[in-house]
Amino acid sequence: MADSISDFYTLPLDDWIEVLVKDWLVPNFRPLFQALEWPIDQVLGGLEGALLWLPYPVFVVVVPLIAWRAAGTPVAIFALSAVLMLDLLGIWRETMITLSMIITAVAFCVVVGVPVGILAARSDRFAGLIRPVLDIMQTIPPFVYLVPIVMLFGVGIVPGVIATIIFALPPMIRLTNLGIRQVQGELVEAGLAFGATRRQLLFEIQVPLALRTIMAGLNQTLMLSLSMVVIAALIGAGGLGLTVFTGLGRLDIGRASLGGIGIVLLAILLDRVTQALGEGGRADTGRKRSFKHLLFKGVRRTDRDDR
Repeated sequence: MADSISDFYTLPLDDWIEVLVKDWLVPNFRPLFQALEWPIDQVLGGLEGALLWLPYPVFVVVVPLIAWRAAGTPVAIFALSAVLMLDLLGIWRETMITLSMIITAVAFCVVVGVPVGILAARSDRFAGLIRPVLDIMQTIPPFVYLVPIVMLFGVGIVPGVIATIIFALPPMIRLTNLGIRQVQGELVEAGLAFGATRRQLLFEIQVPLALRTIMAGLNQTLMLSLSMVVIAALIGAGGLGLTVFTGLGRLDIGRASLGGIGIVLLAILLDRVTQALGEGGRADTGRKRSFKHLLFKGVRRTDRDDR
């Protein structure tokens, strides 16, 4: 006696997906995938070369200075300690490769995610269309991304960054959408009343007031990128992830621990700096000035009309 439907029939979804990817998508769209690789390869190669070219003493000075300027003295002290520790552990080169991958992935996530989030905030229909896509992107396990990425783009550091972009993109879109939707309607109405165009309304009122939420999305994208570039070492991405997986493959717990410590130090440093940038007072001041400027410009325009 049959216990389940699969005893009679099993849906061959795995075969359908394999045929779709191997027999149709790869042969017909290979030039498109290679074209998508080119800008990522250029940005990544430039960043990696620049980070590896800069002398180590420059980082000892610049990184703590940026941390102090963004987040204060405690974070600056931690930044200095982290930079010194990464070099003392002998994983500085791997850290720079990982950092270049993260910056590249986050940059492309911002370039794609912010405009899509703005469009979603302006159109409920578009937001409804992309919501299930974002749900799928956020709930699929990270390792599952690697199989189609290898089929479509091959192996190496650039496919690893592409997988990272896809994995880390949803928070940027969601929180940009959320931040703009949370801008108070009275402020939008005030801008419209004073004659602001849609472009001025977006860049002078909505985006500045939503900046804290957008920066929270950037922070989440950064953290997801860091976790994914480690997993992407399985397809030849390199960096600290390769250090971890090499140690695991050889049962070398010391080497794997070095990679893990480097990832932790880099993650904490990037998290603290981006959080501080999102919560900084200067952004709030800029928002107030921007909205005041729009209001006063509207008041002056109204006065001239009255006269």
